[in-house]
Amino acid sequence: MNKIHHLKTHFFKVFFLSAIIICSSSCKRINPIEKTLKNQSFAINEKEKTEVFFFISTANLSKGIISKSQIAQQKSSDVIVKQLSQRIEFKETQLLNEITRMANLKLIVITEINAMHKIDLYNLTDAKANDFNDIYLNATKEALDDQIELFESISRETNDKKILELVLRYLPEQYKLLRETERLRKQNV
Repeated sequence: MNKIHHLKTHFFKVFFLSAIIICSSSCKRINPIEKTLKNQSFAINEKEKTEVFFFISTANLSKGIISKSQIAQQKSSDVIVKQLSQRIEFKETQLLNEITRMANLKLIVITEINAMHKIDLYNLTDAKANDFNDIYLNATKEALDDQIELFESISRETNDKKILELVLRYLPEQYKLLRETERLRKQNV
């Protein structure tokens, strides 16, 4: 009777151990349908990468231009430069709000990844009164050039209707601000 009891316990131990091994190995295998769905939901194509880069870069450039314009409104002694900086700040704030709204709809979080514009901000805050306008206008011209280049490149690389509408709405304004900045820059030289 004791031998039968030992045989039963060994049999149950082996049975449960093999059941656990079989269950755990089958749990490790991923269902092919589930795997396909995961791959499709997390796959990012080149078009999406380009759009994410566009949103983040444009937002960072806009933030930099807004900051420079705010400093110019405080430090510049030239009324024309102050007026231009107010218009630039207004247009860039509109653009930043639109970019942020569109990025949120696409579930893109805009964080400050590239802080290169901070060097320009430090140069502006350290500038002497007689050099300030030149430094501001040069930095703003470069930033507007970069922003225009971003607009032109995204218009060639995307078919997204909303992005193209944004580019068509803001690109002419950016060119106008760039021309005005260059005109003032030439007058100050």
